[in-house]
Amino acid sequence: MEVASNLHTIKKRISEAAERAGRHPDEIKIIAVTKYVTPERAKEAFEAGIHHLGENRSEGILAKREAFNEQPIWHFIGSLQTRKVKSIIDKVNVIHSLDRISLAEEIQKRAEKPVDCLVQVNVSGEDTKHGIPPQETMEFVNQLANFDKIRIIGLMTMAPLTDNQDEIRQCFKELKELQVQIQKLLLPFAPCRELSMGMSNDFEIAVEEGSTMVRIGTALVGNE
Repeated sequence: MEVASNLHTIKKRISEAAERAGRHPDEIKIIAVTKYVTPERAKEAFEAGIHHLGENRSEGILAKREAFNEQPIWHFIGSLQTRKVKSIIDKVNVIHSLDRISLAEEIQKRAEKPVDCLVQVNVSGEDTKHGIPPQETMEFVNQLANFDKIRIIGLMTMAPLTDNQDEIRQCFKELKELQVQIQKLLLPFAPCRELSMGMSNDFEIAVEEGSTMVRIGTALVGNE
């Protein structure tokens, strides 16, 4: 698999989607989701110019870190078990899956410096997905005011697995609306600038609806 070639194609698609939405493609970060590939493939992505890599298991990040001389910007994108926080907390740059106070308390306890976090919101309401219900998100964010080791830089969601593009788009629209509501509060601990939404099968819709981080695995680095 030629990661550089895949990256060229994805960048072109992002650029076209951004143009349709009146946005600049530089507003969108590509996170290479490397959870199913070898450290060598992850390095190939890094060398192709992707400096944001995403893993959904602590073991994945710990194993892959050893393969790099210059470290990428590591994103933890999976559901984070409270007991796993201590093993990754100072080895990741961004956590995309803050979804409960007990996890916030563990991050607060373990972190040596403020950690950039995104609140995971279950916009679709599917039982199989983690995250806070949209209607409870504002209250949850406000509860984090005194956690000085947590900085809420944005929100994250996963769209439903469906071919119905209207349903996917509505999911992303709702997250964007929630982001705007939080930004209006001007909370110093929750600037909420980022929207992490969009994966291999729906990232163009996500870009059109305001995503600033797309999490792309299969279409970019494959799955083996």
